[in-house]
Amino acid sequence: MTDKTEQGGESPPQPTSPEESAKSQKRRRRRRSRRAKPKSAGIRSVAAGPAEVPNESSSVEKPDESASQTSHKPKRSRHRSTRRGHPSVRRRPVEGRNQHVFAAVDLGTNNCRLLVARPEKESFKVIDAFSRTIRLGAGLTGTGALAGEAMDRAVEALKVCASKIKRRDATKVRCIATEACRTAVNGEEFINRIKSETGLDFEVITTAREAHLAAAGCMPLLDYSSESALVFDIGGGSTELVWLDLASTADTDSDPKIVAWTSLPFGVVTLAEQYHTELTHPELNVRSIFERMTRDVQLSIEAYVEAEHLRPIYDRGAAHLIGNSGTVTTLAAVYLDLERYDRKRVDGVWMNTKAAHQLIHKISHLDAQERSQFPCIGEDRADLMLPGCAILKAISDAWPSERIRVADRGLREGILLELMEEADREAKRKRRNRRRRRSRGGPRRSSSNPSAEGHPPSGQ
Repeated sequence: MTDKTEQGGESPPQPTSPEESAKSQKRRRRRRSRRAKPKSAGIRSVAAGPAEVPNESSSVEKPDESASQTSHKPKRSRHRSTRRGHPSVRRRPVEGRNQHVFAAVDLGTNNCRLLVARPEKESFKVIDAFSRTIRLGAGLTGTGALAGEAMDRAVEALKVCASKIKRRDATKVRCIATEACRTAVNGEEFINRIKSETGLDFEVITTAREAHLAAAGCMPLLDYSSESALVFDIGGGSTELVWLDLASTADTDSDPKIVAWTSLPFGVVTLAEQYHTELTHPELNVRSIFERMTRDVQLSIEAYVEAEHLRPIYDRGAAHLIGNSGTVTTLAAVYLDLERYDRKRVDGVWMNTKAAHQLIHKISHLDAQERSQFPCIGEDRADLMLPGCAILKAISDAWPSERIRVADRGLREGILLELMEEADREAKRKRRNRRRRRSRGGPRRSSSNPSAEGHPPSGQ
């Protein structure tokens, strides 16, 4: 018989040892892994960094579900890298405020406002906003109840807010209602209607909480060269006054202490309705009505004596005022002679008190039609500007200061800062609980250990 090797046939397979067989299998596995490895290894992984933050003016829509089903998700490699050959350091999980989008809704007596924001260092970046004049408190002074048309206007505005909150995927949302819902006999009924028609869950806050939030929203605008500051919020149904001690916290990172606060039963809507008959009487002098409004508010301020120990600071010019209402921001726009309202120019501007009083004096001699001729007042605010200026004049006369800082911010900003602090505290509690479980040798999740899931091993 002729050997096949002599005729060019294949040699019979040679026996191999177990060691050589294992080595050849390892070589084959390495070759397969090299072939499967993508050539673009130096491209940064999608999971290696955060997504880009869209421009504030852009509209972010939810991704199409049909497209997401066919999209390719890269497999997670055992060792992620940001550059070729340089394994990345394990990133800490996103915790606290940085894992959320926040939303704050303020339902006031005159306006409905929304802010949606993402955290940015110790503050936040607004990614969406909404504001609409709804006059929820119209007619409230005379009847004690919210009118049907006013509630309808508010619900329609809140539907817009709910849509924006959903589109922006906000995960921490807080909605507050103030004086109108606080005093109306049908306020609770209206809050329930909002819940059923918009899905928004509102909290009717107290005057104390309203004052605290108003002050918290203005903290970035405080001038710590002063010893004290009076933050005032002229609302539609009430006015909050908050006195802050700046001297004791000027050289620290802590927030100023609230040393006194009060809520006045006057707002631009309630005061306008109180004097509605006289304001619409053609023969009555507008200036005399303005002076009576101012005197009513002054008497209410003088009746509050808890802040009198701060009087010497204001008398010697060591304090300043901060106003964060629509009246103050509108007056500032007129003060700056703006043809169109510009928040960037108004927010944070200082008004000389004497010059502001001269402007108020001019406005107080005009009727509603004449006031509406100012570009930044218009017909929407013409009737409310007179009572708003009366409240502002009474405050600045009772607590004098050479300058007034204007804040186009307030309750919503205070809510956002509060929500972010709560998210940070929640994350700290979770970390503390994890450390306690580890220190006590608590159970850990493991697929190979049935008892780690809280179940006894089989056979017990």
